[in-house]
Amino acid sequence: MPMKTKYTLFRRGEVFYTQDSATGKQTSLRTKDETEARSLLNAKNEAQRQPVLNLHLARAYLTASDPAFVARTWQRVMDQLQARGKDSSRERYTVMFKLPSYDGLRHKTLLETTADDFLAVFKAGKVSVINFLKRLHNFALTLGWIAVPIVAPYLWPKYTPKDRRGITQDEHQSVLEQEKNAEWKLYLELLWETGAAQTDAVSFKAEDVDWTTRTISYFRQKTGSLAQFTVSTALARVLQQLPTVGPLFPHLSQFSESDRASRFRRRCHRAGVVGVTLHCYRYAWAERAKMAGMPERFAQAALGHNSKAIHRAYAKKAIIIAPSLEDYEMRAATRQAAVAA
Repeated sequence: MPMKTKYTLFRRGEVFYTQDSATGKQTSLRTKDETEARSLLNAKNEAQRQPVLNLHLARAYLTASDPAFVARTWQRVMDQLQARGKDSSRERYTVMFKLPSYDGLRHKTLLETTADDFLAVFKAGKVSVINFLKRLHNFALTLGWIAVPIVAPYLWPKYTPKDRRGITQDEHQSVLEQEKNAEWKLYLELLWETGAAQTDAVSFKAEDVDWTTRTISYFRQKTGSLAQFTVSTALARVLQQLPTVGPLFPHLSQFSESDRASRFRRRCHRAGVVGVTLHCYRYAWAERAKMAGMPERFAQAALGHNSKAIHRAYAKKAIIIAPSLEDYEMRAATRQAAVAA
């Protein structure tokens, strides 16, 4: 079927004009000469026809090699991306890709997507929206579903992360005072004493605690690295109030990560605490460890992060178990008292 001519020619008075057959927009050709006017008309139609022709040719070739290529939309890429990774990652992708910010893109085919489509999301989207859009774009590129980047790497908006801080002891106590649920209070106290990530902490089982050696060992869900630390006196008081078999937080572990974060945010609001999340307990533990003078290798062993020191130790088949943070804090307090005396 022949392609429809986009521009038509007409004369108003002595001057020739073109009219867009799709929009009806009329534009003066600024000439009274019919031959010149028809040449300009043909040039405008040819300029429009060639990209359309190229697109039709591309569709024909691509359909022969990959029948699904021409019909593949960004929603298909979203479905593939959110089906990968761990449960927490899948949940995060599912929530993000439901946002209205992606509505203008989700049903658009990859073949017909232009940089303008992405720039529209840049203009209206928040930092998190653009971050996940970049993941989506790079995933499609990795799969070979788009041949070249739609937006060049240097054109993506630059993201400057906010400064992170740990929750202070006063803030922690204020939040505890607002929390009436006993299991939640114990959970927050355990976060304060261990510095574990919220998902790791809620997944602790009684079997992770070795009372013979007074240690807790677990593998981080995010990185798979081993974390081991000594049970302090304060942590022991918390653990003794929790189940002795199975999950330490049987009810709380049924909550999703976002539900726990929302509940904590509400408690912070009631307590007048701003600028903190459950992850801030992890920052707080690291800050306390540094102030107390705990060696970095012990702090990293407790938090489950690897370092050059850890790699060298594992190469020698040595296992590092971090002493309790309480011990270091007590030593620091003793040193300060001695200096003051």
